[in-house]
Amino acid sequence: MASKKTVFYCTQCGYESSGWLGRCPGCGEWNSFVEEPKETGGGKKSSGPLKQMGLGENTKPVRIDEISCDSEGVRDSSGISELDRVMGGGIVRGSMVLVAGDPGIGKSTLMLMISGHLALSAGRVLYVSGEESESQIKLRAQRLGVNRGELFIYNETSVDSIVSQIDAVKPSYIILDSIQTLEDPELTSAPGSVSQVREITGKFMRIAKVLGITVFIVGHVTKDGAIAGPRVLEHMVDTVLYFEGERHLSYRILRAVKNRFGSTNEIGVFEMRDTGLHEVENPSYAMLEGRPKGVSGTAVVAAMEGSRPMMLEIQALITGSSLNMPRRMCTGLDYNRISLLIAVLEKRAGYALGKCDVFINVVGGIRLNEPASDLAVCAAIMSSFRGIPLPSDAVYIGELGLTGEIRPVTNIEKRVNEAVRLGFEKIYVPAGNKKNLTSSGRPGRIVFVDNILELSSEIGSTEA
Repeated sequence: MASKKTVFYCTQCGYESSGWLGRCPGCGEWNSFVEEPKETGGGKKSSGPLKQMGLGENTKPVRIDEISCDSEGVRDSSGISELDRVMGGGIVRGSMVLVAGDPGIGKSTLMLMISGHLALSAGRVLYVSGEESESQIKLRAQRLGVNRGELFIYNETSVDSIVSQIDAVKPSYIILDSIQTLEDPELTSAPGSVSQVREITGKFMRIAKVLGITVFIVGHVTKDGAIAGPRVLEHMVDTVLYFEGERHLSYRILRAVKNRFGSTNEIGVFEMRDTGLHEVENPSYAMLEGRPKGVSGTAVVAAMEGSRPMMLEIQALITGSSLNMPRRMCTGLDYNRISLLIAVLEKRAGYALGKCDVFINVVGGIRLNEPASDLAVCAAIMSSFRGIPLPSDAVYIGELGLTGEIRPVTNIEKRVNEAVRLGFEKIYVPAGNKKNLTSSGRPGRIVFVDNILELSSEIGSTEA
């Protein structure tokens, strides 16, 4: 008879230990170990339903020239072009996709929209929900216009029952909403624990790879924004998609942080409406909509999101501080990067920001990480500090160095062309990018800047 004992798992990487450890030897995280029961002595058995489907049988190595790959690389359209862009051109058959995001961001809505299209055009879909009843899903489906096709709804949390229904329904696609609500009866730990998530994901990975069924997994995130459960979950799946955005804003960003079948540089932009998620075909127009004019502290940058340039508005507010340590707050940008830019402006451009509160915001809930936004951030800070509105038809592109120099950036031609297409008349770019630009069709629009003092002089010259 199997005896019971407890072991300790790292919630970040799944490292197993017989006792509690302050720091994980596997990933280096502190205070990440949790205690869970573990069955020993009886030997691990193959799951009954999995064995009935032929997934518990032993396999043997195959010569590479004997392997058939007719279905590998075949992609199906999800019916949402923005999602197809993020996934590299469509959904690869037999792949395993993890979709994560904050609560209420729209994960279940996106999955139901995808299910509705695939059920009409690509094959049978089994939508498994451990959080909502069939009637609740039906109400949301009616609101989204998903009412036809080979779409089967199943409210269950037991993995054995789900696998049995997979054998009966024989779907081409499986949606698991969510992985943290499912439980394996062979394990005594609670649903959502490290061992449950790891073992359940492993079983569905075998189903995906052996039977060629595409599996979508919805995952919860922690308060820090990381996917809940062991980090090994992200390593096991083929694609990891993150839903970003503020819940009180209508725009959502779908970003691929891992993709074995495509690039991880592309993003999809959506707008949440009453009828579901709608694609934003021209994100630049959407992000600049409602931009104030004649107000200091706002600047526009041409950022690259994957292969697509996007115009974003950066706002800055500089006010005197009554605190011994002035506040530095930023939304959508890296806090350490903002501190660096403030230090360069103080040292190299003479802006006395040491006794001022600095607030920086990227409008639209976008997270901007590339260094090419440095020049726009500095322009917004200088504009707010001096109370001088920047020209509404100006764009700022460039990376700022520690000595105050403006360094060249990549994809400058695409950025400038997008700014010209939207009607911007003044485009500030690094002088080092002069060799990468052609002046045809843009006479007098491009202003080359070599250091931060030149930009400060340009801003001063706009003062009435």
